[in-house]
Amino acid sequence: FLKLLPCCTPSVAASVSQYSVEDDFELSTVCHRPEGLDKLQEQTKFTKKELQVLYRGFKNECPSGVVNEETFKTIYSKFFPQGDSGAYAHFLFEAFDTNKNGSVSFEDFVFGLSIILRGTINDRLNWAFNLYDLNKDGCITKEEMMDIMKSIYDMMGKYTYPCMQDEAPREHVESFFQKMDRNNDGVVTIDEFIETCQKVGCVFLFKVI
Repeated sequence: FLKLLPCCTPSVAASVSQYSVEDDFELSTVCHRPEGLDKLQEQTKFTKKELQVLYRGFKNECPSGVVNEETFKTIYSKFFPQGDSGAYAHFLFEAFDTNKNGSVSFEDFVFGLSIILRGTINDRLNWAFNLYDLNKDGCITKEEMMDIMKSIYDMMGKYTYPCMQDEAPREHVESFFQKMDRNNDGVVTIDEFIETCQKVGCVFLFKVI
């Protein structure tokens, strides 16, 4: 997800010192004014300088102060030209749009990013579970996981090496449920998800976020 923002590249991060807090938070033409820098620092695990850099990149991509889903998809697609990232970008957008108002503000962005990059294992697993639980009913079904896996394979493209077979997403889902569905009831709950991830280690969950 860091690929969404040019501010996350080393060249921009190295030049953060040239930006002042006042410069970054001067929003004469935006629709949404973010929380004060001090408050955001208290609510996230980022430093002031990191927030300055993140905000600079966010404002460059989203001058209005918020990003809607179509813009989000357009930005995300630039980094996966070999495939179709639309479906996965939709799921990711839904996870960041915590207010369910059809837009992601700078606060939404840094809160989610803080969990993904700096949160505890439990925090990160809860965030990942919420991403996979598409209808937010508290459990992950095979259909939901299949939708996620298809979106990931579509995003990676058909011309990857080694070439992925058409059955790969379904095989991935079956493997996921064999590990996660502890009581074999056909769904994965948050408790099963966290318990299994803590036991076997699920690094792949964060490679696709």
